Amino acid sequence: VKAILINIFGGIVRCDRVAQGVVDAYKNMGNITVPIIVRLQGTNADIAKTIIDESGLEVHSAILLQEAADLVKKVIS
Repeated sequence: VKAILINIFGGIVRCDRVAQGVVDAYKNMGNITVPIIVRLQGTNADIAKTIIDESGLEVHSAILLQEAADLVKKVIS
């Protein structure tokens, strides 16, 4: 595995809660050596992106699927 892409796409899914779950899981697991990219599209996606971006963790966030795919390509090259 070279990268992990988490793709959350849902109209009523509260992306901020999903983002906080990803951050909490990452902190709970400890050192993760594989880059993680999270694509969040749905309710509060902008807040979710901020949560991930300001977490200080090696987790990248995206709103658009193409943006997420480009991030995966960037981190594995």
